[in-house]
Amino acid sequence: MPNTPCEIVEFLFNHAPAPAPSRKALAISPGSFSHPGAMSDDLTEGQTAVVPDGFVSNVWGHGFGHAVGPFFSRRDPQTNLEVMAFRVAAHHANGMNNCHGGMLMSFADMAWGRVISNQREVGWVTVRLVTDFIGPGLMGDWVEGTSEIIAEDGDIFTVAGRVWSGERVLMTGTGVYKGIRSIRRKAGYREAKE
Repeated sequence: MPNTPCEIVEFLFNHAPAPAPSRKALAISPGSFSHPGAMSDDLTEGQTAVVPDGFVSNVWGHGFGHAVGPFFSRRDPQTNLEVMAFRVAAHHANGMNNCHGGMLMSFADMAWGRVISNQREVGWVTVRLVTDFIGPGLMGDWVEGTSEIIAEDGDIFTVAGRVWSGERVLMTGTGVYKGIRSIRRKAGYREAKE
């Protein structure tokens, strides 16, 4: 039996029954949801069928990104600019069955900070994130986000970013990030695997 608060939370997380979501709430077709307790890296045929061409799955083996994903990205090899994306699913929903604002902010944080990883090959932590909500992320929407570095002072980077779905802008804002370590990568380490 768990004794500490951390052990109790871990026990509840691992043993709590997952509610069975309705197909309408998930905006999915029959057979595209494997089971109510599916993890974010258990991509079903229905989920992978709706990933636009050019996007590859981002591998999150553990932690927060694993819990709220799956995430995808597409990078331009000439400019090294990257667009990160996810599809709004039941585990992203708020009480109105739209994408929760906290999910959009978390996504913006990850998507906007990636420009530092890609353009400067530096790992980072978030210092400040300021966002303006422009429109809702609807159930089933393919949501994309990216940013650009607008200021740099030593290991402090300021970016301007946006999050959108199709023609609708969902969020704009700025982020301040602190570079913490070099993350030089081997060529092709994030290429799509056959």
